[in-house]
Amino acid sequence: MAIGARDFIDKLLVEKYAKEKVDNHDNLESKFTPDEVMDVMSVASHNAINYLKLSQKLAVVCYAVNSKAAKYSPMVLA
Repeated sequence: MAIGARDFIDKLLVEKYAKEKVDNHDNLESKFTPDEVMDVMSVASHNAINYLKLSQKLAVVCYAVNSKAAKYSPMVLA
């Protein structure tokens, strides 16, 4: 993906918004501390990892159950 204006309309938009300030996050006080955000992200990542591990174990168990329950019939060659 290229950076910069490619056509006339893009160039006009760049000129129009070049001096606009759009990131006013310096003026706001956050409701949450960085430590709280990191704790929530940590819990979410641990949940995702645990879900993945449980899903892999469940797949192995289901495969074993299905293979034991399968009934094979002899194949007749014509």
